[in-house]
Amino acid sequence: MADNDTMTGDKDTAAQTQTPGREEPQAASEPADPAALAAELERVRAELAETRERLLRVAADAENSRRRAEQDAVTARKFALERFAAELLPVRDSLERARAIDRGTAGNALEALFAGVDLTLQLMDSVLEKFAITVIDPVGARFNPDQHQAMSMVESEDVPANHVVAVVQKGFLLNDRLLRPALVVVAKSKS
Repeated sequence: MADNDTMTGDKDTAAQTQTPGREEPQAASEPADPAALAAELERVRAELAETRERLLRVAADAENSRRRAEQDAVTARKFALERFAAELLPVRDSLERARAIDRGTAGNALEALFAGVDLTLQLMDSVLEKFAITVIDPVGARFNPDQHQAMSMVESEDVPANHVVAVVQKGFLLNDRLLRPALVVVAKSKS
């Protein structure tokens, strides 16, 4: 009987190891209709062809979008300063006109030169303002190492220690980000 139990247990184990959901192929007791199988095969082939074509179209669209984005990025980098440069051209024109003043008539020419330079600076400041570029001119302000670069220190009775006595070169901010630090002379206390 022990042999019989072992044999029965093996049959149960074999039945349990079959993959669930998969049916064992049965002997073809019913013949399949060849016309129905051919129609089903054609339907599946047509569906496969349509899916393949859709996949190729999607891949081509993705590639075209990638190329377009790449070209847009190259163009944006290339012409990022176009608007800014166009605004600076009148400033250059103004400086060129100032340089063309007749130096033979010294009295009036010098007066006209200074007036032209003042107008050019106003024009330049308006261009900078238009593009959110602000001037750092910290005379008398407390020294700020985030925006100022100390060129030297001097003793001063008029300005408190660690404050800016003079500006050697103005600094600039672009949208509140440091573009160039102001070069300054800082006051120190008397020794």
